[in-house]
Amino acid sequence: MTPATTDGPPSTWPAPAKLNLFLHIVGRRPDGYHELQTCFQFVDLCDEVTFSVRADGRIRRVADMAGVPEEADLCVRAAKALQAAAGCPLGAAIGVSKRIPMGGGLGGGSSDAATCLVALNHLWQLHWSTDALATLGLKLGADVPVFVRGRAAWAEGIGERLTPLYPPEAPIEANYLILKPDIGVSTAEVFQDPELTRNSPPITIDGFLASGGRNDCESVVRRRYPPVARALDWLSLFGEARLTGTGACVFLDCGTMDRGRDIVSKLPPGLDAFLVRGLNDSPLLERL
Repeated sequence: MTPATTDGPPSTWPAPAKLNLFLHIVGRRPDGYHELQTCFQFVDLCDEVTFSVRADGRIRRVADMAGVPEEADLCVRAAKALQAAAGCPLGAAIGVSKRIPMGGGLGGGSSDAATCLVALNHLWQLHWSTDALATLGLKLGADVPVFVRGRAAWAEGIGERLTPLYPPEAPIEANYLILKPDIGVSTAEVFQDPELTRNSPPITIDGFLASGGRNDCESVVRRRYPPVARALDWLSLFGEARLTGTGACVFLDCGTMDRGRDIVSKLPPGLDAFLVRGLNDSPLLERL
C-alpha cells in the first residue's frame, strides 16, 4: 500500500441504532460476564460518521463530544485498533454527527465503532474480511460484531455468537416508536444488581417467535430508574411496550407511522420521541 500524499476528501457513512426485541439472561460466567439470548433489529435512526484519510498516520477526532474524552471515544479506539492490527501507515480525521441518544440502550457507541472499522477497512484498502473485523470489534464491545455484520440476528453468549435471521424467521421490518426519558442508565449497575434475573431457561428461535420473550433487565431498571418505569407505563397504554437493552429507551411496535404520530401528539413532558422503521439489513451494508 502506498500512503496518500494529501488528506483525502470527506466520506460519510451511516451508523444505525438497534433494538433488542427481547433480552434473556441465562447464566453468569466465571469472568463475571453474563450469558445472554437476544434478537437484534436495526432501525433507520442513524448517526453519521465522516472520515478524511490522513497521510501522516494520525487518528484524530474533529470535534469534541460532551462527556466523552478522546481517548475513551469508541470511534477513535476502533480506528487505532484497526490501524495497529493491520500495520496501516494511514490515519484518519473522524467526525460523528450524533442522532442516536447516548445512554439509551440503542447501541450508538458500538454502531459508531463498527462503522469506523468497516469504513476505514474500505478507505484504507485493507481488504480485511467481515469475520476479521467482527473479531477485532468484539474487543471493543459485545455489540460491535452485529453492527459489523449488518444483519438482523439472533445472539447468544455475551452477544457475540450471531445467527443471521432471514424471512420467514427474520423480525418483521415494523414501525416503532422509541421514547427516551431524560436520564441515562448505567449498564454496569444493572448487571451488578443482586436482584437481576440470571437463570432464565434458554429458548429457541421458534420459541421466541411464538412467545416474543421479555427483557430480564426491566424489573431492575424500573426500580433503579423511576423515569424509565413511568415511560414504560405510559407507552403501555398503547400496546406492548418494551425496554431495549438495559435502557433507558423504551419502544413499541406502533403499526403505522400515522398511529405513531398520533401517540406522539399525546406525549407527556420529559420524553423524547423517535419514529423509526425496523431494518433487517443495516444501511451500512448499502453504503458499502
